[in-house]
Amino acid sequence: MSQKIWLSSPHMGESEEQFVKEAFETNWIAPLGPNVNGFEGDLEQYTGSLHAAALSSGTAAIHLALIMLDVKPGDVVICQSLTFSASANPIVYLGATPVFIDSEAST
Repeated sequence: MSQKIWLSSPHMGESEEQFVKEAFETNWIAPLGPNVNGFEGDLEQYTGSLHAAALSSGTAAIHLALIMLDVKPGDVVICQSLTFSASANPIVYLGATPVFIDSEAST
């Protein structure tokens, strides 16, 4: 196979560039700001949810989801085999055991 398959190729358009520029100009780099609050509000409205939280990474989202699911030491959590350690780290951090699976029966 000679062509790479990118897991998440970056893209920065004019709108994204303007939001980054605005964040720097208004000094809302961290931890939050009006765009984050607006995104969370839009997500709540779109999903009909009472609450939404934008997090700093997918790893943080997995960690929070596992906590909300009450994952405890000794639990087994299924984890995709095509991943990197950050996907399994929250599982191990909570004392659970990751079990790596693939979509094909032979693997």
